[in-house]
Amino acid sequence: MFKPALSFDDVLLVPKYSEIITRKNICLSVKMNPTQEDANKQIILRSPIISSPMDTITESQMATEMSRLGGLGIIHRYNTIDQQVDHINSAITNGVQNVAAAIGASGDYLDRATALHDAGVNIICIDIAHGHHILMKSALHELRQLFGESIHIMAGNVATRQGYEDLVMWGANSVRVGIGGGSICSTRIKTGHGVPTFQSVLDCSHSKYAGDYPIIADGGIRTSGDAVKALAAGADLLIFGSMLSGTKETPGEVLMNKSGKEYKIYRGMASPQAQIAWKGKFSSNEGVVSSVAYKGPVQEVFQDILTGIKSGISYSGALSILDLQAKAKFIKQTFAGLGESRTHIHNKSL
Repeated sequence: MFKPALSFDDVLLVPKYSEIITRKNICLSVKMNPTQEDANKQIILRSPIISSPMDTITESQMATEMSRLGGLGIIHRYNTIDQQVDHINSAITNGVQNVAAAIGASGDYLDRATALHDAGVNIICIDIAHGHHILMKSALHELRQLFGESIHIMAGNVATRQGYEDLVMWGANSVRVGIGGGSICSTRIKTGHGVPTFQSVLDCSHSKYAGDYPIIADGGIRTSGDAVKALAAGADLLIFGSMLSGTKETPGEVLMNKSGKEYKIYRGMASPQAQIAWKGKFSSNEGVVSSVAYKGPVQEVFQDILTGIKSGISYSGALSILDLQAKAKFIKQTFAGLGESRTHIHNKSL
């Protein structure tokens, strides 16, 4: 018998009694390393929002702005070691304290990790498409031998509770959860594999490690409502790609189409175009390239997401992410319910 798997659109949160007078009282701060007893080594974010380690999302400019706004930006790995170190140096020069950067799990990953560590990175993200893999196990083991507990290691991506638990046991401090849900990811179509991100987060939240080793929902979050659902289901942090795409701080030029409208390029890292730009060839085709209307400064998008998350938390009568998780009650909605949930006024000519 098939196990049902729920996506964000399949569920709604039931509104609860609330005594919250102002949403300014809602706290969204998150400890990235809850098991760390040394207060000087705590990594605390004012917001659970992380920008994705993609070459059209996060370099030094985005990392800097995300830090200023209270979130985190992970500088992508689709470049040379020297280029990535340059981005890190720039971010540190701009005052970024929590500096995160991505590496792979093969090839020059140990040299890259060492260079990043020496440059001042305190969060390394092992960024591979299928994280529940022997290469991940080996990479975590090698990194722990190199750095001990001196650095936070984020690992992923995984889609199952077993994957989450294995990565924690292999040495990860936090785990990215979600496979194939990204807006420019075609993994599920190309491979037939994947689990809806909401279900993955929900499953992982029942692990004995949940709470001590942050669950990072990654993929499929299209609205602030989806973000609230992910947090309520057990996510501690959220990775955003498409929602931050097209902003001023993302890498790449602002282009103009034939109609005079400005746009930027947003592409999946498993797309042939991204792989060719990085290493001159492609070995898989599990992503697409898209143009995104130029959105202006990322601060406006960030604040809109944050406002929606705070509003959502208040509807459950909660004052924090942990409070939301304790109070949240989900119901399953029908397709008709989904239609009712969306704006559905008929356009009329005035």
